[in-house]
Amino acid sequence: MIKEIQLRLLPNQAASEQSIKQCVVRDFAIDAGAVKAVRILKRSIDARQRTVMVNLTVRVYINELPADDEYVRIHYGDVSDKPSVLVVGAGPAGLFASLRLIELGFRPVIIERGKNVRDRRKDIALISRVHKVDPESNYCFGEGGAGAYSDGKLYTRSKKRGSVDRILNIFCQHGASTSILADAHPHIGTDKLPGVIENIRKQILASGGEVHFETCMDKLILENGKVKGIITTNGLVFTGKVILATGHSARDVYYHLHDAGIELEAKGIAVGVRLEHPQELIDQIQYHNPEGRGEYLPAAEYSFVTQVAGRGVYSFCMCPGGFVVPAASGPEQLVVNGMSPSTRGSKWANSGMVVEMRPEDFSSYKEYGVLAGMKFQEELERQSYLNGNCRQTAPAQRMDDFIRKKNSYDLPVSSYTPGLVASPLHFWMPEFITSRLREGFKYFGKVSRGFLTNEALMIGVETRTSSPVRILRDKEKLSHISVENLYPCGEGAGYAGGIVSAAIDGERCAEALVAQW
Repeated sequence: MIKEIQLRLLPNQAASEQSIKQCVVRDFAIDAGAVKAVRILKRSIDARQRTVMVNLTVRVYINELPADDEYVRIHYGDVSDKPSVLVVGAGPAGLFASLRLIELGFRPVIIERGKNVRDRRKDIALISRVHKVDPESNYCFGEGGAGAYSDGKLYTRSKKRGSVDRILNIFCQHGASTSILADAHPHIGTDKLPGVIENIRKQILASGGEVHFETCMDKLILENGKVKGIITTNGLVFTGKVILATGHSARDVYYHLHDAGIELEAKGIAVGVRLEHPQELIDQIQYHNPEGRGEYLPAAEYSFVTQVAGRGVYSFCMCPGGFVVPAASGPEQLVVNGMSPSTRGSKWANSGMVVEMRPEDFSSYKEYGVLAGMKFQEELERQSYLNGNCRQTAPAQRMDDFIRKKNSYDLPVSSYTPGLVASPLHFWMPEFITSRLREGFKYFGKVSRGFLTNEALMIGVETRTSSPVRILRDKEKLSHISVENLYPCGEGAGYAGGIVSAAIDGERCAEALVAQW
């Protein structure tokens, strides 16, 4: 017999399968010897009250052992002799589009400007060590995309566009922990995700697909309003229909599309800073305990949102037990992002703290038309670079000093390895942003006492929250509205905002392309 039951347990009771089993036997009067296994289906932490509880949905196997896998497997056949589809970009959108193409009997040919996920590590290390940013291999570009080395969070609100569970199951099939199927906020970790990405690539190759690294698209081949293929910067020509999944930082792609007369649309972005607290402080606040999280609870997360002067101010990509990392993708840029390893075991918690910006807010850049938001991003990143002493040392300021418009004459120890420079962010960042951040922080400090503190550090700047443009596509066909055989996809096209939503969009684009073959 198999039963699914709901449990509400103390953290120590939910800490292991054995203790959960004991609670099941006790609360549901089941003979201990009859319970052969317990599988956690859903897990979430309720920290709204002083006593923190863990909510579980578990599957109990009574007098029988589990006969099913913990995840659903997909069979990927041999497509080596099938029609080819070009997939430009090997981030989650491109990789999941490729897997879906194989399922549907098509052969993906992936074109990726950066290096494979392992070789990326060397270039990423050089950013911190010698402040060298390789414009083709960095935290944004390379196999796995921007998510590969910038956290691996799988939480998404995009439930209506496709099956989140399907995406999580595919990750499990390629090596991710099955815990992601149960956790309310699933997370692979930046230390584990590269191995999963590598396994996905191996599957694509084993099925007869192609993967070309260090191969950057220069331009689309256009004839009579149709895409015939692409030309790369080293002169290679690839022919076929194109799924364009180049990510939100491939600005050269936006310039090319704009120059080629391919319709784009300006969209809003969110801009701000990385805010870093001691993780112990966040644990104390969120778990209502001066002792912190204790032995059985994970590093605490937070989520804040408010409205200030008609614009949203909110936390973004919160990384408990994580690190702040340099995310520039070109010269004279300084951008920061956050990541967490699978253990979430560092001494720091960080989150983007950003202000909503709409296309009408870029009026001073209106001469650039639909690219105005991107130009704003570029200029703010350049200012951050200048105020960081023209290196990857990031400008930073204590949180309360920022509120009071005071210089920070010393800075706390930070996870940001290239180093920090004390800088008056309130002075050189746009007032549109700083004034709203200031009021937002005051509000967050009221609703969460202890959050607004000079122990917290603001690190500039966070600009790569999403694409500044949308590549227009038909709502049903998912192809570009006026250019045939072009399928804009994922974050870079303006239709996703994270690993899972990008993966879902990749699958949808693959399905739409095949439906119109």
